[in-house]
Amino acid sequence: MHRRQFNGLAILGLGTAASGSALAQHAGHGGPALEALPSSPAPFGALAQNGAPHHLTAQQEAQRFFESNAPEGPAGRWETRAEMPIPRSEMAWATAAEGRMHVVGGYGEGQFNRAYHTVYDPAGDRWYGAAPLPRGANHIAVVADRGQVYALGGFIEQNRACDNKAFRYDLTEDRWREIAPLPRPRGAASAVVLDGRIHLVGGATDPAAERASVGWHEAYDPAADRWELRRALPAARDHVGCVSHDGRIHVVGGRFNTFQYNTGLHHVYLPDRDTWEERAPLPTPRSGHGMVLYRGRMFCMGGEGGIIERGQTLEARVFGQMESYDPATDSWQRHAPMITPRHAVGATAIGDWIYVAGGGAVLGGAVQSAVHEAFTLG
Repeated sequence: MHRRQFNGLAILGLGTAASGSALAQHAGHGGPALEALPSSPAPFGALAQNGAPHHLTAQQEAQRFFESNAPEGPAGRWETRAEMPIPRSEMAWATAAEGRMHVVGGYGEGQFNRAYHTVYDPAGDRWYGAAPLPRGANHIAVVADRGQVYALGGFIEQNRACDNKAFRYDLTEDRWREIAPLPRPRGAASAVVLDGRIHLVGGATDPAAERASVGWHEAYDPAADRWELRRALPAARDHVGCVSHDGRIHVVGGRFNTFQYNTGLHHVYLPDRDTWEERAPLPTPRSGHGMVLYRGRMFCMGGEGGIIERGQTLEARVFGQMESYDPATDSWQRHAPMITPRHAVGATAIGDWIYVAGGGAVLGGAVQSAVHEAFTLG
């Protein structure tokens, strides 16, 4: 395995470049060589046992939920792909750059503040290890733009205790650099690119004991290395799905503070008016789901929801639904559900496929997965 990331040694600092003897050229685009990583031999790992292999119990498998009340659309199909190097979750979420998927941070190997940075190349169905983050965290907002991957905020503890650190990764150098910090620290926010700015929307913030959702909306100007305020999201929430399309930002689903209060709310940001409007809600309210733009539609997959009272789990669901939104008709439809329901996944669209890697296999963060599956309408 890539020793900079997966052996529990000290995390390397700023300006780290790829090294090692068994290197593979990074998908042939002329950038630094990255080390190829083998897939995990175990699809699931238990957080409490430092990532030891875990077999889902019948009770845990019973958390899987597939029903959708959305009208039926073309089914499409799911196929398995090379599993991640280790079981991971709570990455929040992933991004595509130059035809490859970057998955940053998250839970793994019994820790919450991992600096993992793995890159999936669909052309070879292989995973590579890239320069790790200068500091580890979970629920980091990530987005790619013009040869750079941005990693913004995140939690240092388990889904709480956020920070304001922000970093930019250069694909040609395999190197992270620190950029202007977030105006206000938070984790589980969403980042998208719109009109040359990186928009950071929603999330949750301290104090850690309360971990309240926020509707904050800020835009980062890469040229000036500066943040600017924008109109806040009308309903403060975190763990949302978020994409930009046709000059607008869509924020779908998420939770009010905890997964007990999931919502299907769907807001769209209109930059020319600096305001938000509602659109047709997500048919299956959930949080921690993946959301990508594919064939002009917005596809939402996975997620979690449940009810916990006085430490007792009364209901637990890990969603397998795949539902898509058509912005032209403001309507939703359903497709073939995920093979393996998961939440807090890394999800991206590359070519004519949607790739969904890792994620939590049960409600909460107790079990991570290395499972990697891909969807296409064919």
